[in-house]
Amino acid sequence: MKQSAAREQKIPDKVYFRIGEVSSLVGVDPHVLRYWESEFNVIKPRRAQSNQRLYRRQDVENLLLIKSLLYGNGYTISGARRILKSGGIVRIKKEKTKKAASLDPRLAEIKNELRRIQQLLALRSLRF
Repeated sequence: MKQSAAREQKIPDKVYFRIGEVSSLVGVDPHVLRYWESEFNVIKPRRAQSNQRLYRRQDVENLLLIKSLLYGNGYTISGARRILKSGGIVRIKKEKTKKAASLDPRLAEIKNELRRIQQLLALRSLRF
C-alpha cells in the first residue's frame, strides 16, 4: 500500500525534501507534519546545518500512508500508530477484499441502480 500511495502522488525522484515540498505532496499543513513527526516513530527527518527538516522518500511514503489511515480510513492517531507498529495494513486490506467478495450480487445491482438514479437526478438539476 505504501508503494501504491507513492505512485498516486507522483513523488519526485529526489533524495531529500523540505517541509514545504512534503506539505504540498501530502496535502496537509507543515504544522500537521511536525505533529505527526512527534506522534509516529517512523517519521524521522534529518536536519540540515541550518536546522531545517529534510525528509527522505521513505518518510514521504510513510506520511502518505498515515494520511490515508487517518483521513481515508478514519483511524485515530493511536489506532494508526498501532497499525504501523504491527505491520497490519496488509491484513486490513485482505479483510476488506473478503468482505467485498462476499456481498450478495443483488446488493451490487441495487448499488449500480442507485448510482444511475443519482446521475439522472444530477443531470436534471443542471437543466433547471
